Amino acid sequence: MTTIIGIVAFAVVALLGWAIAELKPKAFTYENSEEESAVLEQNRRQLAADGYAEQNIGDVIQNISTKGFSAV
Repeated sequence: MTTIIGIVAFAVVALLGWAIAELKPKAFTYENSEEESAVLEQNRRQLAADGYAEQNIGDVIQNISTKGFSAV
């Protein structure tokens, strides 16, 4: 009997935690201030001027070793 109570209690706590995790972003939103937006834009422009380009997964696979290392 105590095992069933433990399982039910675990399920209730898990569902309560899941509900809190799902509802938290809807209740508390975050918006960048104008100062933060200006800094983000400045950083984006600086990265573009330095030649940075964001890679997709195909580019990443071509640039990294996906076959591992030789033990010899």
